[in-house]
Order: sequence, then C-alpha cells, then structure tokens
Amino acid sequence: MRWKPSAEACASEPQRADRLWRGNQPAGSPVVSEEQFDLLPTLDLRQEMPPPRVSKSFLSLLLRVLSVLLSLVGDVLVIVYREVCSIRFLLTALSLLSLFLAALWWGLLYLVPPLENEPKEMLTLSEYHERVRSQGQQLQQLQAQLDKLHKEVSSVRAANSERVAKLVFQRLNEDFVRKPDYALSSVGASIDLEKTSHDYEDANTAYFWNRFSFWNYARPPTVILEPDVFPGNCWAFEGDQGQVVIRLPGRVQLSDITLQHPPPSVAHTGGANSAPRDFAVYGLQVDDETEVFLGKFTFDVEKSEIQTFHLQNDPPTAFPKVKIQILSNWGHPRFTCLYRVRAHGMRTSEGAGDSATGELH
Repeated sequence: MRWKPSAEACASEPQRADRLWRGNQPAGSPVVSEEQFDLLPTLDLRQEMPPPRVSKSFLSLLLRVLSVLLSLVGDVLVIVYREVCSIRFLLTALSLLSLFLAALWWGLLYLVPPLENEPKEMLTLSEYHERVRSQGQQLQQLQAQLDKLHKEVSSVRAANSERVAKLVFQRLNEDFVRKPDYALSSVGASIDLEKTSHDYEDANTAYFWNRFSFWNYARPPTVILEPDVFPGNCWAFEGDQGQVVIRLPGRVQLSDITLQHPPPSVAHTGGANSAPRDFAVYGLQVDDETEVFLGKFTFDVEKSEIQTFHLQNDPPTAFPKVKIQILSNWGHPRFTCLYRVRAHGMRTSEGAGDSATGELH
C-alpha cells in the first residue's frame, strides 16, 4: 500500500523548503521577502540579459569555413566523377549539394538577423521618457524663439508702416501751413484795385470777344485769395515788377507772409520763370498813405512750392492792409504770375494797434 501525503504536509512543504534555503544562506547576505519574490516575475529581465548578437568577425570566419568545405566537396566530386564516369551521379551530387546550400542559407537568414537592422542600443522606458521630455523642451524653446522673432518682425513692420504713413500724410498735408490766413476771400479779404498793378494783356489774343468777362481767360487779382492752386489759375501782371494791395478783414498784427507757386515739374511750359523772385512787404495804415516796411525776401523756386517768410513787425503793429511789391521774377520777359498769397498774424480790435512803428516808405 503506497503512502499518500496529506493536505497539511503538502502545504507545509514550501515553508520547510524556504526555511532550509534560508538556513543555507551565509551570514550577512540580504534577506529577500516573499513580496519581493512575488515581484520577480514582473521584472523585465531582457534588460539584464541582452539578446546575443553575432559579430562580423564570426560571420566572416563562418563564410571562410564554408568556402573551404565547398572547395573540398567540389574536389571530391571531381575525383569521384573521374572514377565513375557517370553523368547521373554527377547531377545527383550537384542536386544534393544545392539543396544543402539552400538549407544552409535559409538557416543563416533565419538564425542570424541582419546587422544593419539591429538597433544600436536598447532604451529603457525611463530613458525613452527622458528623451521625449528633452525633445519637448527643445521644441518649446524653438517655439519661444519663433514667437520672439515674429514679434520683432511685427514691430519692425509696424514701425515702417507708421513711418511710411507719416511720410504720406506729410506729403499730402505739405501745403498746410498751420497758421490762420487773413488774406482769404472767404473770411472777408479783398483786393484794393486802385493800388494794384494792371493785369497782363497779351496782344496776340486781344480780340474783341476777350472784352467779355465770360470769354476772358485772364484771371483777376482776386485769384490770389483763393485756395485753388493749379497751373494757369494765377494773376499775371506785365513785366517783372508790380504790386498788389490786400485789404484784410480787420486790423491784423502781421507776423508772416506765405507765397505759393506750383513747382517746375508740373508747369506746362517746363519751368517756373514767371514766378516772383525778390519781393518786399509793407503794412499800410488807415490813411492808405503811411507804409511800414516789414521785410524783403526771396522766393526760391528750387525749394518747396509753399514758402513762409517771417516779417519784421516788432513791436507788433496792426494793419488794415498789406502790400506785396514784386521786385523781380525768375526770367520771364513779359509777365509775372502770382498764385496765392497768405497773411498770418493775430487779429486785434478796432481801437487797438493804431500806432505804427517801423521804417517809413
């Protein structure tokens, strides 16, 4: 009758084996708990034991051995063929040898993986996460640099756009003097025709129908009090010397005089020789006889089409009229053209500014 162990004995066998194994351990060796034993199957032992790899030296040696064996087998087959002299034997031997070589080749391809397809290193999960994190940080740095570069480009573009806009508005508002104009017909200014030179009359166009105002193309002196400045819309007087007296809308302490003439680039004649050159400015008192010299200036056609000249009205004196005396032009032999004249200063009350100081003319 065979003895069968009981259930208690079977359950106590692992404990007894454990005690025996612990008793056989040398002193000072680390004690491994049962929980640590339970964790052993979950460890990835492939990192501890990397798969074997076939080196290139081993493969070269194997190929040399195979080549020597094949040469020996070939010699043996030649010797046997000479003794037997049977074509069937030779074909059978070659067929068997081909099958052997094919089996050997497929075995090498299956057992030995290609070297170039093998990874150079095996990364653990922590190393993989570390690399992903470092690459993510590099991408964030690149993104920050790109954002910074985009902001710099946008700021440069905005600065250039603002600069271009300022230049455009400056060009568009080039004729805006930013001073009040009292020689403007819309505010009450007019021309004193008795003290103003006569209009220029061209003998070649002095037909009888030019005597009618609606057929007369010559512009009156009041055109210099209008803001419409374009080629041909001017007052012309004969010769290079003349004068115009502007009746101001009230008594004005004159500070500046502005003359405007279209530039030579837009002139139909290809130049601006009819523009005034040297001129003088006088302030007229209430009696229309006393003239106060306010300065002598030169209008340069090579500069801006709008030029402002500061008057010598010190101490400030208010005048009801101002006279512009043209002394020369830029070379036109028959007439001189005035396009627009502006008078700047500060308007005073009727009782103020009666005293006139300055050089009498």
